[in-house]
Formats: sequence, C-alpha cells, structure tokens
Amino acid sequence: MSPRRAAAGEIARRRVWLCDLDGTLVDSAPAHRAAFRAALAEVAPGLAGSFRYDAHAGASTADVAAALGAGPEVAARLVRRKQQIYRGHVEAGRVEVLPGARRLLDRLVSGGRTAYLVTSGSRGSVERVLSATALGGYFRGVLTADDVPTSKPHPGCYLEACRRWAIEPGDAVAVEDSAHGVAAAVSAGLVTLQVHAAEPAPGAIAMNGLDDVVSLLDAEASLLDAEVPLLDAEVSLLDAEGGCP
Repeated sequence: MSPRRAAAGEIARRRVWLCDLDGTLVDSAPAHRAAFRAALAEVAPGLAGSFRYDAHAGASTADVAAALGAGPEVAARLVRRKQQIYRGHVEAGRVEVLPGARRLLDRLVSGGRTAYLVTSGSRGSVERVLSATALGGYFRGVLTADDVPTSKPHPGCYLEACRRWAIEPGDAVAVEDSAHGVAAAVSAGLVTLQVHAAEPAPGAIAMNGLDDVVSLLDAEASLLDAEVPLLDAEVSLLDAEGGCP
C-alpha cells in the first residue's frame, strides 16, 4: 500500500477535525517573532539575546517567558506587552491566511465534517486573527490558552477539547505544524497530520502543505468508494446463500 493510501486509511471516517491556528492555518510567525523581540527589548532586554522564536513555536507566550527565565512579575509584563504589540500587527493586516487553508476548511465543512480550533494563543489574540482573516465561521468551537492551565506540548489542550465537545479521540484528526503541537495531539491519542515542517515530528503523518491535506481527503474518498463494490459483493453472496442466519 502506498504511503498516501495508508494515510488516507488513517483518517477514513473520522468526522471531527481539530486544527491549530498559528503556523498551520495562518502565517503569524513573522508577527509573533517581531512582537516578542520588541517586547523583550522594552521589558527584559537582558533576556533578548537568548530568544530564538523557532525553539518555542507552538508554546504560549507565558510559557515562552518562563522558559526564558523571566520572574513572575517580569513575565506578566512581558506577556501583556507582547500581546499588545502582536495584536497591533494583526490589526495592521500582517497575519495572512496560508495557502490551502480556506480550501481545506471549505472541504471539511462541505463534506459534513466538524472543525474545531485548538490553539495556544490567547483568546484576545485569536479572536482578532479570526476576525481579520474571516476564518471564524468555519469552527464550531474555539479552545485557547485561556481555557487550560498548560500549553503545548502538554496534551491538556486536546484532552480538554475532547472532554468539552464530547469527542472520542478515535473519531478525530488533528492538524498541526510544530513539534510542540504534534506532541500534544499524539499524546492525547489523536491521528495527527503535520504541515509546513522540514522534518516530521514523532508520531505525525507528514504533509507538505494544506493542499496536500485536501488531496488526502480525495484519496480517502477514493478508498471509501473502493469499499462499496466489496460490500455489494458481500450482500450478493449472502443473498445467494439465503441471507444471514
């Protein structure tokens, strides 16, 4: 079996999709990186030299501040200032929808699937992004860093999403971009597609981009269509044998 057919089999019949936002559906990394650097320069310039945004992709702003060694008071100031600066970038139109995002979300909704958003962003920032990009209407629910005490790579966000929305992990697919996000989703027991990553994280099904995920849905449809003749043949055989006992 080809890798794509095997991947299509993994997502087959799963009707719930849990999507990450930053780096997965929207290109927010430049805005986040610039906001972090500006906030660090203002609030904690001594920590700026150790900051590498890529090392923290997928984590909440509060967790990044803690990882940099900021004390509680400095961390709180850093979080507030970084969020203010980032939200300014969002309102200025500097966060754009990634290629294939609308196509994927359209396909999920039109295909009768349910999409939820599970992100480590703060609710205020996430709501601004969804409004600015007109993506909010695709999601039945949104879970943010404000809703759980831990952020990715801890699985708490996905476990809470499953609890809150009565989702069985075996019925769901997660779409992530970062290693942190993949670790969270896989640890929660979810089949996880990873996009936009040079190296796939452990446990992920690697996809080049969101258009590839749409192609995977096409492959899933073909796989399910191929099962119909087999089912018809089984019914015909039962009919010939006099039906089920």
